[in-house]
Amino acid sequence: MKDGSANSVIKELVESGIHYGHRTSRWNPKMAPYIYAKKNQIHIIDVRETIRGLLRAKKYLTQVSEGGSLVLFVGTKRQAGASIEREAERCGMPFINERWLGGTLTNFRTIRSRLTRLEELERILEGDELSKYSKKMQSSLAREYRKMYRNLNGLRTMNRLPETLVIVDPKKEKNAIREAHSLGITTVALTDTDCDPDEIDLPVPGNDDGIRSIELFTKHLADAVLDGKHNVAMKGKDAVPAS
Repeated sequence: MKDGSANSVIKELVESGIHYGHRTSRWNPKMAPYIYAKKNQIHIIDVRETIRGLLRAKKYLTQVSEGGSLVLFVGTKRQAGASIEREAERCGMPFINERWLGGTLTNFRTIRSRLTRLEELERILEGDELSKYSKKMQSSLAREYRKMYRNLNGLRTMNRLPETLVIVDPKKEKNAIREAHSLGITTVALTDTDCDPDEIDLPVPGNDDGIRSIELFTKHLADAVLDGKHNVAMKGKDAVPAS
């Protein structure tokens, strides 16, 4: 990374507040290598370590995207929901931003059957068939649809298991990490000072509570996915013989 580019990234990271960790009383000692200082009982994360983690994660995700594999974005805390949905959709990848359903990965066949049911409910509610049901049944179908849509809508494009999970707050998303580990799925996570970095394959040390830092993290990783797709498209163009 050139000096000008490096300084620009550092400025961007600092302005987002990504270097602010949790109170020192809440820290996980395994995060010590990523901590720069302590100020007013708050741990300050070493931005140089954040950049290293971010660059490693971006390089890896670009390779995953070039290989045509899926990346599942996961962040169910309130601060992460909008960023997770926006950036996953921008790079054409599935996401979960409401609730992690047990078995999302380890019982994927059941999840696919629920998605089929979601599509069935949409056809019923949007078509002429709805009038055949009683008012009570219509209300019941609408409730079922709203609940399923909230929990499953982001998974519609996940027609196979992902290669990687991109996670905001691995401590909160411990069930997702557990399922990923059991299936050998790589994890990339924005990892705050209260987390265990050993549980993550590619940790990116940073503030996982601030909206701006979460936005920056998800944006950079979505950009990496798009870079991979762009590289594939360019290779495809180069392979087409001139007429």
